[in-house]
Amino acid sequence: MKTALFPGSFDPLTIAHADILKRALPLFDKVVIGIGLNSSKQSFLTGEVRKAIVKSVFAAYDNIEVQSYEGLTVDFCKKINASYMIRGIRSVGDFEYERAIAQINQTMMPEMETIFILSKPEYSAISSTIVRDILRNHGDVTPFLPKEAIAFL
Repeated sequence: MKTALFPGSFDPLTIAHADILKRALPLFDKVVIGIGLNSSKQSFLTGEVRKAIVKSVFAAYDNIEVQSYEGLTVDFCKKINASYMIRGIRSVGDFEYERAIAQINQTMMPEMETIFILSKPEYSAISSTIVRDILRNHGDVTPFLPKEAIAFL
């Protein structure tokens, strides 16, 4: 069984995240969406709310699991027997950052392959950071989030 991890903070999950995952699904038997919980990082949404949003958005997919984790992503990959990691790329900056992480992960877990999926041009400007800023300033985030996520905000 080909299992992939799609890790992220998903604070919040955006339409860009959802698009990357939906496009990656045909490549794998199972995808685990791993919601990284980092106690040293100030989150906008609680881990429980982020998990509920992701589960709601992907409720119709039998081959998707949603789990939270702490610690190294490669350790979580080992725990769930994932041999692949899915990462979205919006820009050259993203690529450089993700390439470095992928190379370090490969050293720590040689059997791990990172799969980069380019965002669609119309989603390349969307990030959780920007969406959080809009939310903090009481702006309209509906164009940037899956419709299922709106009820949780």
